[in-house]
This record gives sequence, structure tokens and C-alpha cells, in this order.
Amino acid sequence: MTLDLFDSLGGMEPREETLGPGARVLRGFARAQEEAVLSALHDITSASPFRHMETPGGFRMSVAMTSCGAWGWVTDRTGYRYAAEDPVQGRPWPQMPEVLRELARTAAASAGFAAFCPDSCLMNRYVPGAKMSLHQDKDERDFSAPIVSVSLGLPAVFLFGGTERKDRPARVRLSHGDVVVWGGPARLRYHGVMPLKPGHHPRLGAQRINLTFRKAC
Repeated sequence: MTLDLFDSLGGMEPREETLGPGARVLRGFARAQEEAVLSALHDITSASPFRHMETPGGFRMSVAMTSCGAWGWVTDRTGYRYAAEDPVQGRPWPQMPEVLRELARTAAASAGFAAFCPDSCLMNRYVPGAKMSLHQDKDERDFSAPIVSVSLGLPAVFLFGGTERKDRPARVRLSHGDVVVWGGPARLRYHGVMPLKPGHHPRLGAQRINLTFRKAC
């Protein structure tokens, strides 16, 4: 896949874009709830701050992470997994605010996935230069539920590949409030984020926050 979906539209983006069977971009979908979402984000990160986790191979991730919900995603020398407790704070992850749960549910429904009930929200903080290598979300027990990914802050280039790592990914420019949903035949497609470029967002400054909702267990 070689298509650059943003450039091909000349900047004139439709409300929705199809990335393939089971995958859509919902442009600006989260903007109507911006104040409530940012308030919830502040409360969650005050209780369980962002931190740079270590991969099983001993590398420090450039993206800082935290979670909310019944399960949080963690990585360390012992592997990738979901855990019921924040290993830094030594207590359960903050509860998922209803505004976030409802945002994820309505986005999933708009993309054709009814009755999505996330039990985990992984939050990633990107600063200029931070990136996410191509990977599959496959630590969840049930692949029948979609992934719902909300972009906040600085724009980023999302990489959306195929079901094999060797498949060349499409580049999708995401802006504040955009939501990507993928599931069904797209559920295990490789995806990532190119290094974040410097900039300043009026609400979040020099960073991008990504909220990724999953049905972990």
C-alpha cells in the first residue's frame, strides 16, 4: 500500500475516510466533547502520571504511557501484558470516565461496530521526535472487538499497514479530534506513528496525546 491518503485529497478531507474493510477515520469526531475529554485526561494523569516504559529487550520507549479502566497495558523486561494495577502507583488504574467510554462507544458504532464496551484505555504522550514502530494490537483476549484511537494535540502521521509486517503502510495525517476505528478484517493490521514533528497546539502545547480504547479481557 503506497497511497498517502492525506496528500491524495489535497487537504480537502471528508468527514469520514475508509482505510479498507473494517477501518475508518472519523474526522473531528472528538472535538464536540473536547472540554470534558481534556478534563478527564487531566484527572487520570494526575492519579497515574505518564511514564516511559521499558521493552522486553531493555529499550526505553520514546512514547510516555499511562492507562485507565479495569486493565492497563504495561511492558517491562518480563514482557507485554495487561495488568489490573498500575505498577508505579501500586494501586488499580483510575476508573475510565463515562465521557471517554461513551466517546469510544459512539465512535465504534459510527464505524459499524455496535455494542463496543471498552475495559481499557491506553494513553500515549508523544513529544517531538517520539514515534511508535509498526506493531499489531494482539495482547487482548478477544479480537472480535475493534480498536478505537483518539488523537489530541499536535498532528501526526499514522501508519496503517497490512496483516504482514512487510506490507507497505499507508500514511494518514491525523489532527486534533480525529478518531480511527479498526476491527473485523482489519483488527490485526500493523500500525504505528511516524516521528512527531515540532509544533504548538493551543490546548496541549508541544505534544500529542493518543487515547486507544480496547476490550482487553
